[in-house]
Amino acid sequence: MREPKFWAADLDPWSRAAAPLTRTLLTPLSWLYAYATARKLRTGTPLSVSATVICVGNLTAGGVGKSPVVDFLRDHLSDLTGQRVATLSRGYGGTLKGPLQVDAKRHTAAEVGDEPLMLAQNGESWIGADRGRAGEAMSEAGVEIIIMDDGFQNPSLAKDFSFLVVDAKSRFGNGHVIPKGPLREPVSQGLKRADAIILIGDGERPVELAETSLPLLRATIEPVQAPPPGAYVAFAGIGRPEKLFDSLNALGADVRDAVPFPDHHVYRAADLNYLRRLAEDNQARLITTEKDYVRLSSEVRADMLTLPVQTVFEDPTALDRLLTPVVKPRS
Repeated sequence: MREPKFWAADLDPWSRAAAPLTRTLLTPLSWLYAYATARKLRTGTPLSVSATVICVGNLTAGGVGKSPVVDFLRDHLSDLTGQRVATLSRGYGGTLKGPLQVDAKRHTAAEVGDEPLMLAQNGESWIGADRGRAGEAMSEAGVEIIIMDDGFQNPSLAKDFSFLVVDAKSRFGNGHVIPKGPLREPVSQGLKRADAIILIGDGERPVELAETSLPLLRATIEPVQAPPPGAYVAFAGIGRPEKLFDSLNALGADVRDAVPFPDHHVYRAADLNYLRRLAEDNQARLITTEKDYVRLSSEVRADMLTLPVQTVFEDPTALDRLLTPVVKPRS
């Protein structure tokens, strides 16, 4: 689904765009959501495993840039420690519940979810609806460091270190819990369980983080390289499709049209026919994200391009100072 416009930050709370009546009507449901999350966290019994578990989570629904951070940490920790590092995802949208290791050549996004399949393109990726059982299976298989993609609000697997990823632009939205706002839990409660914050993008430190003493790392999500010269029609079904469109424009790409879809969108024949006609009318090629790309069949994506992205930390040494005591690099 697309997030409601009234979830956005910096809206006048009494303006029409902020939907004050709707927010008021949703308040009881937000209380119930926050209560259910707090109860789950309070009553859950985390399973400890032999592998080191590093969680990369967030406090809001929607895309904040977790997956590129997860991908970066897997590669970085493998180089830093010499240990076997793998990612663990829930497998949202997939029919397989795991625990299992994703095979990029055999599995499809419909089976394991788009993010785990994307992460499996260049590293070890696992899924497990039950994070505790999955962590146990990964440890028994020889994985030494688990990078947990999301799961900050999931208490089934004990975490050795937890990052909270925050988008500097969208921050915490209107500050309310789902469905009144984008928060999965109140910011003050989430900060109590975090070990560090990764602030993605340019922007001031969010006011909600003014009082925290948690280490704050700044990073950006940047394209690996510009696409070849030519005209493009861009499309994306991610948490914030405009991130792809803005990146292409910043690179000076000739974007003739841009089509947003909901996060994890399953592309139907009608969607793809529309996109192809749009590209033909504009004498352009289709370009999308790596996450969208893996959701498409090899036949459909034959002439499409992607815009690969990477995480760039402002101060990589600060990241290493946080992680080194946790992962204990091999000598």
